[in-house]
Amino acid sequence: MCRDAPGERQPAIGKDVTQRIFVPMNQSRSYAGQFLLALPGMEDMRFDHSVVAICVHDENGALGISVSEQIEGVGLHDLLDSFDIDARNVPDLPVLRGGPVEPRRGFVLHSLDWKGHDMVEVGPDWGLSGSLEILKAIAEGTGPSRYVVALGYAGWGAGQLDREMTGESWFPAECTSDILFNVPPDKKWAAAYAAAGVDASHLVSGAGSA
Repeated sequence: MCRDAPGERQPAIGKDVTQRIFVPMNQSRSYAGQFLLALPGMEDMRFDHSVVAICVHDENGALGISVSEQIEGVGLHDLLDSFDIDARNVPDLPVLRGGPVEPRRGFVLHSLDWKGHDMVEVGPDWGLSGSLEILKAIAEGTGPSRYVVALGYAGWGAGQLDREMTGESWFPAECTSDILFNVPPDKKWAAAYAAAGVDASHLVSGAGSA
């Protein structure tokens, strides 16, 4: 997965990805607004111990942002600097590895006290934005009060996530704003399981999923 510093090649921010994938729901069950927690049986090691916030899940596929791993050597200041946005008044928060798809495309998961033109409300108290508008607002001190920034996303084709949910890859759990915004990335996996009443240290391969 790409680990280039943003300054080496300017990352994209959202553009038409959110507009293209957000379409009406027709299926009986959607995991949008939930966490998917990697189970010990996860075969794709890119998602080992991952916590993915699912933003879209419909008949055309699914899109989620992994929030459990930060990109080493890349902070929010690097990302803002790559767009010539003054970062002096912003904490240099970690930038997360959102997933293996389009790893230079940026997304922000944030509280709903800020709403831009491309913001999509996902959960009762959080949404997804993917434009420069939100980065500029954060830098100017007029953005959301809580947010996490990620590069890349996890994507599933039509029916793909539904099939994975019948195996030993993912455990669905409530996506709480406290875990999403307040728990450090490397602690989210155990914290999300604990919030679901599961001691992650006791998990073994074959424990089951949804």
